[in-house]
Amino acid sequence: MKRLNDNTAKHPAHPVRILQFGEGNFLRAFFDWMIDVANEKGITDASVAVVSPRFRANDTIKGLQRQNGLYHVILEGVESGSPRRTTRLVRSITDAFSPADDLDRYKAVITSPDLRFIVSNTTEAGICYDEDEQVSLTATSFPAKITALLYHRYRHFGGNPDRGLIFLCCELIENNGSLLRDYVLRHASEDGLGDDFIRWVENSCIFCDTLVDRIVSGFPSDSAGTICEEIGYTDNLLVKGELYHLWVIGGKDAPVVEKELPLHRAGLNVRFLSSVKEFRDKKVRILNGSHTGMVPVALQLGCSTVLDAFSHPDVNAFVNRMVETEVLPVIDGDPEDLKNFAGSILERFYNPYIRHMLRSISLNSLSKWETRNFPTVRDQWEKNATLADFELFSFAALLALYAPDSGFSPDDNPDHLRIIKDNWNSADLHSTVSAIVNGGIFNENFETVVPGFSARVAGYLAVIREKGMESALRQFLSAH
Repeated sequence: MKRLNDNTAKHPAHPVRILQFGEGNFLRAFFDWMIDVANEKGITDASVAVVSPRFRANDTIKGLQRQNGLYHVILEGVESGSPRRTTRLVRSITDAFSPADDLDRYKAVITSPDLRFIVSNTTEAGICYDEDEQVSLTATSFPAKITALLYHRYRHFGGNPDRGLIFLCCELIENNGSLLRDYVLRHASEDGLGDDFIRWVENSCIFCDTLVDRIVSGFPSDSAGTICEEIGYTDNLLVKGELYHLWVIGGKDAPVVEKELPLHRAGLNVRFLSSVKEFRDKKVRILNGSHTGMVPVALQLGCSTVLDAFSHPDVNAFVNRMVETEVLPVIDGDPEDLKNFAGSILERFYNPYIRHMLRSISLNSLSKWETRNFPTVRDQWEKNATLADFELFSFAALLALYAPDSGFSPDDNPDHLRIIKDNWNSADLHSTVSAIVNGGIFNENFETVVPGFSARVAGYLAVIREKGMESALRQFLSAH
């Protein structure tokens, strides 16, 4: 087999119009795949430079460098009752590097007259404001990095109003682009970067709220050898996902983005709307909320993949009942349409071709649960004055998984894990839950917003720890 690089599979010539913060599987199988499709069809003329959000070199950045940004995306699923599989060599990435190792290279990209778009996926924990953060090109927080990037570009071009950038945030948080914009303006104000710069950001830059949707399972370790033989290349950056995809790009400036990045004209499922809220509430709460709520339950039952979890009758019942009784009733919209939408979403969990690892989904589960699941808990309380027991059980399962003595090693914010460890008291789980909820991990105090939250979660947590997940889940389902 041939090594995959510029010597064996040349890149088409496209200017670097896009800087991407995020080298992970999702963006490579979603956005970069889209740009490759659109380039091939002559709809766009753009390539992507990729940096890791933390600016440090990692295995994926190094892999992209070795393969000159080339990799294959394998999409599988069922269409019209028949299995379908596509394989694409993605050639849209032409540069990947660590700004921590080559700051001059980074400066060259961010001051290029060709640059127009910034795409990011820094996870739910990425777009956050650190009031102690100083604005610099190598700042720790993403908003501070972006503020410095824009200020550097603003000064380089002398405040030229035609050199602003368009931001397409793919983080699964509400109002992702608007929130990043607010944080950039706050940094600019508090760091004294000047009114002229602030006006330039407000008038020359566009921050779009977006909603992304595609299940990406990542590197197919169980079949990579066979796939490489089929494609004729050794590809260590293979990424696998489902056929379905949707990107909703919203905001008052969505028509500008539609004109400059008309991905829909390439046959891609990209929609430009004035608001993404309706789509976001449905998709994030049903698809992503189900994933996040299911993962700690299923992992403690010995499941490894989403398909394993949905093949377990109790997990299947738990997720379907949670969506039917708690999630759908508090989402605005026609009940029948919502039911059909939920059915089509949950059906994707049964895709036999996607090996979606629960361990991968568990990344940053604390911030994910607040973003994806707590809104349902809050709305249930505000609209019906009732506790969303399925969601609360999922939170109890998450705490049981993250318990210092669980044997599980979470991939999450180290400071948040330390808070859980420092406040864990097996003899008093109510105080444990209360301390964690009020310990600085979450943006909202769940107990303040939803009275009785901590006591109910502590009760479920006690049963899980005493009887184990299998018995606890069955007891819960028999009562609900």
